[in-house]
Amino acid sequence: MTNQVFYALIGLTLIVAAADWWVTIIGPAKAEFVLKPLTMLVLIAATVALPDPSSNLARWAIVVALVFSMLGDVFLLSENRFFLQGLLAFFVAHLAYIYALAQLDATLQLALVGLVLVLIANAIVGRRIIAGVRAKDSAMVVPVIAYLGVVSAMVVAAVATGNPWAIGGALLFFGSDAGIGWHRFVAPFKHRDAFVIVTYHLGQVGLVLSLTIPF
Repeated sequence: MTNQVFYALIGLTLIVAAADWWVTIIGPAKAEFVLKPLTMLVLIAATVALPDPSSNLARWAIVVALVFSMLGDVFLLSENRFFLQGLLAFFVAHLAYIYALAQLDATLQLALVGLVLVLIANAIVGRRIIAGVRAKDSAMVVPVIAYLGVVSAMVVAAVATGNPWAIGGALLFFGSDAGIGWHRFVAPFKHRDAFVIVTYHLGQVGLVLSLTIPF
């Protein structure tokens, strides 16, 4: 396959994602049951189609991450009923992303920068989410802390690479997850659905595009 096929599939991913954003915000809501997993399916196809990734191991780890992300998407379409299952699926996805990012060049100095960023983010946002979980659903405290840990580690791994696509993608993904946690456990906020879905999809695309930068 050629790069043209890859970028065409990335473009198609963004088109399907934009349609999903539309139905998430405007409706009909039932269309999201098709468009949300379809977005990930097209992005998986794009990842497989990339002819010369910076790391083949990273490519297949990202495919695993996308598959589990798609599974998490399906669970979270029924957010209240399958929230824990969705959390677990995305936990595995982040582990796969960490493995993928570990295949790219990284520096200790940049890893420390990433660590500082996530410590600040968790001091401001993560701490409030955990407090909200304790108050509203104490059984979820350990799963949420574990999830915050793994998504934070994914951000550190991305920043450590110095790869701008990886860094942007990881930060957007972190923001999307923080939005879900804040809305569910701290306080509802306006335009939550739009914020979460747009940052989520763009974050996933960014992480895939990180494969296009040689190391």
